Amino acid sequence: MLTSRQERLLKLIVEEYIKKATPISSKELCEVLDCSSATVRNEMAFLEDNLLIEKTHTSSGRIPSEKGYRYYVDNILEPKELNGEDMLKLQTIFHNNALMLNDAIIKSMEIISDLTNYTMVVLGNTSSSNRVNKVEVIPIDEENIVALIITDKGHVEHKNINLQEKVDVKEIKQTVEIINKLIINTPLDEVSSKLEFEIKPVIEQYVKQHEVLYNAFYNAFSDFTKDAVKVTGTSNILKQPEFDDVDRVKEIVGKFDDQDMIKKIKADENGINIYIGSENNFDENMTIVKTKFQINGEDTTIALVGPKRMEYERVIALLNYIKENIDEVR
Repeated sequence: MLTSRQERLLKLIVEEYIKKATPISSKELCEVLDCSSATVRNEMAFLEDNLLIEKTHTSSGRIPSEKGYRYYVDNILEPKELNGEDMLKLQTIFHNNALMLNDAIIKSMEIISDLTNYTMVVLGNTSSSNRVNKVEVIPIDEENIVALIITDKGHVEHKNINLQEKVDVKEIKQTVEIINKLIINTPLDEVSSKLEFEIKPVIEQYVKQHEVLYNAFYNAFSDFTKDAVKVTGTSNILKQPEFDDVDRVKEIVGKFDDQDMIKKIKADENGINIYIGSENNFDENMTIVKTKFQINGEDTTIALVGPKRMEYERVIALLNYIKENIDEVR
């Protein structure tokens, strides 16, 4: 354990580096702590010997090490209430009764991604664990419909579909009747195959505008199975000064495009958990803050991915706000 002065020194180094993204000099620390340069240098030497801070190659200043961030998160960081501006932006989402819960979660995480300049990830349950219970359609006009897909676990997903041409409402209803007769109890990740090889030939026999309707429903189901993973703000990595190497940025962005890599982010513990650098299975130069909750009995993970130089207090407050509001909506 550190002394109170050493903790205060580490706190200053971490929080100043989070703000400025530049190494912290002993001179800056002397001004804040109001003590001699010799005292600060001695305490910094202690922190460096204990691998809590480290020297960069380009400056005489110090930055937090991975171990230093971990000590800060575990022993120094004090949870804060969400500030009014952030809360106001999120309240507009959770107070919008027209939004389904899934949509509210995704939109709120998109707002948080914009607020923080970190990448947002939402991981639902796998498509194989959900089976189709019913398909319903609400015609908007001759070219647009809303398809409702209801699973055996009570999950409802809606898709706005543009048919690209005018289609008779009777044709739409007939197509939905055929789909419902043949697709019930099919796992979501098998729906596309069943549509193509079993349902398409039947639709061709009974529906005149079979091609446009088949394509519309095929695309709707394909999108639904992809909805288990949502990633927003990938380009935010470009806004982080520590990632100024083009090849490094390409590598990280490539990981966000890799479904298997993204699925490693899935939360396996309750509460809000912070995985710094080598502690996560995603990237040793990144921090992942994530939590999980249940919707209709299924686990959902929300996570923010950013540099180790992350605004930990703010991120925790933001995720706590979402968790609390999800509990209220449910």
